[in-house]
Amino acid sequence: MEGLWGWALLLLGLLLVLMELSPTVKFQVKIVFYCLLCLLASGAASLLCLLKHRGRTVNNMSIIKRFVQTFKYIYGLKFELKGLEKFETEGPCVIISNHQSILDMMGLMEILPDRCIQIAKKELMYMGTVGLVMYLGGVIFINRKRTSTAMSALTEVGDTMVKENLKVWIYPEGTRNGNGDLLPFKKGAFHLAIHSKVPIIPVVYSSYTSFYRPETKLFTSGTIKVEVLDPIETKGMTAENVPELMERCHSIMRESFFSLSNFPNKANGAHGTTPAPAQ
Repeated sequence: MEGLWGWALLLLGLLLVLMELSPTVKFQVKIVFYCLLCLLASGAASLLCLLKHRGRTVNNMSIIKRFVQTFKYIYGLKFELKGLEKFETEGPCVIISNHQSILDMMGLMEILPDRCIQIAKKELMYMGTVGLVMYLGGVIFINRKRTSTAMSALTEVGDTMVKENLKVWIYPEGTRNGNGDLLPFKKGAFHLAIHSKVPIIPVVYSSYTSFYRPETKLFTSGTIKVEVLDPIETKGMTAENVPELMERCHSIMRESFFSLSNFPNKANGAHGTTPAPAQ
């Protein structure tokens, strides 16, 4: 047994040395540890959810939230929050936010309001304990590859949202995007809000590029600025108003994203560029 501990300590020491010498090794170790942390925390949270609430319910999100909020201390991340009082609107709503990386879960749980469920791609359901805890927390899984099925699911979500007075969180870009800009939005969130006659509340997270860049293997501590923008009413709108509503939300979120990130304002520029952080 002592021999095994000796080898374990030797390997740990070697790994620490490699992390100091190689940014790539350091980055990969942090990512692997983050994934393991997610799996372990999800397992523990799932057990507590089952013990306290006996199954799937949005009320489990309060338990999940407490677990994930500890991650920021491990990774040295700070959050600067603005506008959280705008979540206090009565009744259901659709919350939309930009989507940058696997680290978004920490930002989500940092400000997640009560009785809020998320929309996620169906593939996440099969990610072991992570999929289990998402299911227990009331996350709605949709098949993004089948547009008709996804739209039908969103309609059902809208009816449930109104009936049970829930908030629904959606990433309208549809995929993670760390290129220093916002991707064009998909229509689902806006159809959902108009169908259900509920307001949209945009949320913007500043760029992670000052501390997290997979292409350069950068992963250090840092600060994430978060701003909750004013609710946008959808009463009186129809499906014909979706493009206009989508463009309005994209424009104000993009402007806020550049401002929070201290990027030059390129709101009228092309998508897909990577503005350099202000010095």
